Amino acid sequence: MGDAPLIPLFDVQLEQAHIDAVADTLRSGWLTMGPRTQEFEQAFAEHLDCKHAIALANCTAALHLAYLAAGVGPGDEVIVPPITFVATAAAARYCGAEPVFADIKGNHDLGIDPDDVARKVTPRTKAVCAVHYAGYAADLPALRAVCEDAGIALIEDAAHSPSATPVGDSRKLGTHGLAGCFSFFSNKVLSCGEGGLLATDDDDVAATVRSLRSHSLTSGTWDRHRGHAHGYDVLGLGYNYRMDEPRAALLTARLTGLDADVSRRRELVHRYRELISDLEGVTVPYEDAEVDVSSCYVMPVIVDDHELRDPLRAFMLEERKVQTSVLYPALHELTAYTDRASELPRSEFVGRAELTLPLFPTLTEDDQDRVVASLADGVRNLTRAGAATGG
Repeated sequence: MGDAPLIPLFDVQLEQAHIDAVADTLRSGWLTMGPRTQEFEQAFAEHLDCKHAIALANCTAALHLAYLAAGVGPGDEVIVPPITFVATAAAARYCGAEPVFADIKGNHDLGIDPDDVARKVTPRTKAVCAVHYAGYAADLPALRAVCEDAGIALIEDAAHSPSATPVGDSRKLGTHGLAGCFSFFSNKVLSCGEGGLLATDDDDVAATVRSLRSHSLTSGTWDRHRGHAHGYDVLGLGYNYRMDEPRAALLTARLTGLDADVSRRRELVHRYRELISDLEGVTVPYEDAEVDVSSCYVMPVIVDDHELRDPLRAFMLEERKVQTSVLYPALHELTAYTDRASELPRSEFVGRAELTLPLFPTLTEDDQDRVVASLADGVRNLTRAGAATGG
């Protein structure tokens, strides 16, 4: 491609209003959890239309506290999909429990399979975690039915899904189970660098999480600063999972543009789907109707011949200057989780065959055309090369 610029997997562009919100916070002299954190929590709760939104250090903390609030403890089990970030499973181990992997539905739906979840439920199961992969809803009605039948909690890993709903349901993802867990990591749809949030309509869960995020203290620094408390007690074993004020201010400032960003992501995904629709050897997960209600966090494609995936990624980067990623390798095949061995053929295939194309609101259509051309040329060239060598 000569001097063609690199097309990045994602790009973050902050506006002056975002920078000003952080600068104002720094000038205020109050940097730890305080009024701006409370402001963001209120704004995000209104965005989700839920009772409680509790800002945290990251989504991993949200998952940990959600599992604890669901009663997960030593010797228990939490059922999770293998196609997710490691935090979904690791948070169970933080509680002294173990993750149990249930397969995903398949190439067209990378969410956890409720039928396999039902098969994996045991007397030790305390919760099921539904991961809304790429901002597309997992099968919540079926998962709720499994959880209700077993008397266990449904937790939503909504790290990818700050403004998404299921098809035909206006309630936002993260508000359908006992608790929903959100991520504001740098490459997320709504980002501040590091940050997370737990959403719930359950008053007891909210009280537990608010206490545990700050060492189980009976009052916070902001309370004492304002004279609302003169000391504190410690009620149990808590954690330092607080969000700080500059990040909260940045999130509040960026939240106003979230719906516009998601709308643009949906437009780009629809265009990707149209451009790729006739490309042999590649499957695009999900349906058009699901795109219309997804947050469209990433643009995943499945290479039908999984052995072509890694050479294809190398071709796109080295020959065409297009970044891609893998989201995700199957967790049960990673070193830390091989002791949870299970036959999960759909997850294993997707873990070897999925690649993620560049997607962000400022991606131009010209660059999108370059991405698709590099994908198509790579698939065709590698397929021909394989045929020529008898592979």
